Amino acid sequence: MDNNSQKKTSFFNPYSSTDPSMAAGVNVGGMGSMMSPYLNFDPAYIGAESGSDFIFPEGASRQRGRLELAFSQIGGSVFAGAAVGGLNGLYSGYRDTSSAALTGAVRRTQMLNYITKQGASSGQSLGVIALMYSVIGVLLQLGRGVDDELNTLTAATTTGLLYKSSAGAKKCLRAGGLGFTLAAAYCLFTNGDRIKTLFASDN
Repeated sequence: MDNNSQKKTSFFNPYSSTDPSMAAGVNVGGMGSMMSPYLNFDPAYIGAESGSDFIFPEGASRQRGRLELAFSQIGGSVFAGAAVGGLNGLYSGYRDTSSAALTGAVRRTQMLNYITKQGASSGQSLGVIALMYSVIGVLLQLGRGVDDELNTLTAATTTGLLYKSSAGAKKCLRAGGLGFTLAAAYCLFTNGDRIKTLFASDN
């Protein structure tokens, strides 16, 4: 090692950029790309095929299952319900306090009461619905061994029926029909091409 190399080294950086032992060669791979001398593989093969670049264990699904999605669905439903309920409470509080001719701190307090009460109520309701839907969907997936549109439709319909089961048969059926309609719209939106292919193959 020459004098210039010795001047560039220090206690924290003992290697010099001009040290011949640090000049690792870079080979050219079979596809014309540069190969790392430390990793013994051609990085061009990683992006050779379209699709995901993640490595999945053998036999594992390439998408998150219902149990993994349940947490985000429940939390998102609670926040969405709280936001919608809060906006509705803001409108109701503004309307009612205006009609009651309230002003100042009394009006602000009443409006905050409306916002927090309706926000909490809506968030709790949507959170319970999401929890029921997720639990039923996970049980169906574990019982049937597959995760498909049938699980989504069944879970949504059953959730609607159970959620309004204590409100009478008419409201119970109406809620079940609403759940089925929303689930069908979701399936058509997310997997419309695959559903059309299935119907075309049957015909």
